[in-house]
Amino acid sequence: MIVVVLAAAGGYTGWALTAPLSAPAATAQTPAAPKPAAAVALALPAEGSAALSVSGGDDYLGADAGGIWAASGSADPRSIASISKLITALVVLEAKPLASADDPGPTITFGKAAHDLYDKYYVMGATIMPMPIGTTMSERDALATMLIPSACNYAEAVATWAFGSQGAFLSAARTWLAANGLTATTLVEPTGISPRNTSTPADLIAIGKIAAANPVIAKIAATQSLSVPGAGGMSNTNDLLGTGGVTGLKMGNLGDGAFNLLYTASLDVGAAQPLAVTGVMLGGATHDSVNQDVLRLLDSIRAGFHTVPLATRGQRLGSFTTAWGSTAGLVVGADAEIFTWSDTPITVTMTTTTPVEYEEGEVVGSITWTAGPNTATAPVVIEGSIRPPTSWWRLTHPAELGG
Repeated sequence: MIVVVLAAAGGYTGWALTAPLSAPAATAQTPAAPKPAAAVALALPAEGSAALSVSGGDDYLGADAGGIWAASGSADPRSIASISKLITALVVLEAKPLASADDPGPTITFGKAAHDLYDKYYVMGATIMPMPIGTTMSERDALATMLIPSACNYAEAVATWAFGSQGAFLSAARTWLAANGLTATTLVEPTGISPRNTSTPADLIAIGKIAAANPVIAKIAATQSLSVPGAGGMSNTNDLLGTGGVTGLKMGNLGDGAFNLLYTASLDVGAAQPLAVTGVMLGGATHDSVNQDVLRLLDSIRAGFHTVPLATRGQRLGSFTTAWGSTAGLVVGADAEIFTWSDTPITVTMTTTTPVEYEEGEVVGSITWTAGPNTATAPVVIEGSIRPPTSWWRLTHPAELGG
């Protein structure tokens, strides 16, 4: 009888000390997604008309609607002043193309008729540059003199040189505008001195993109100052060049209430690539107010991009507990943040697996946050370790044994 009891006791002890244990009970909760920031208020101008197109940021900003991402003011045609010269240059280059941005092209000789344009535009109060009789100049330098200081006499002279007459130039300009779908743009002369040279913000955005894609015009429009034999030194009327990311294109004005700027800009906002902006401001009160409106708008785009903190290393997500009192935490294994735009919603998902060792630092899952095109991921790890029960606990808790 004693032998049987001892055998039974020995059997129980052996069983209790080796019986499988129930897996630790786990609790885990996916962290709440961060609340989106307040929507960015774009600083669109209050006066005149403005439009903006952004390339390279569709994943953040959404696609342009009809080529325009944001706009303010009237969409009706307005006088475009010397922005006309950008169209003139594009029409001339279609007829007399240059091989590259630095190709001087053919030589132009300006005779008495071209020289007389100096006096014609002088009495009109227009911008002019010297053009003595017999002046010779490369096509590229002539285009630069037309665009950089906005010389009206060069605009008409170059248009006549390229097409033989102003009538032929205007016919070619109408054909070019129609071919490019610019049906809301009217050009009655090549300089912009006439208020009947008009266009809409939408058409000007399209013209700006065509000009920026032309290597000759893009390089000239990005030049702050230049000296050309025959014309002398000159400074770009677009004095925003190099400020706020502005890279081009053309300023124009017909006086109070008719200051315009068609511009390009490259905005480094922290994304993989800078944003390529094409914008237009029409009908500004002054040259300075147009500049300030453009800079404020570009700054408001930059300000809309920001980094959102998501989680910190050690942030608690849950726990593991055992019947014998050993516990461990479930935590975020690394700091996490995400780059995003404005009030873009942030979503979060968490996946976990059953631990193998229940040891400190064991990776048992991950958390992924998504905002627009960007994702951020952090591991889910065990904090602390689950220790096995003592022999005494096993011997005194038979009900918790057996798996």
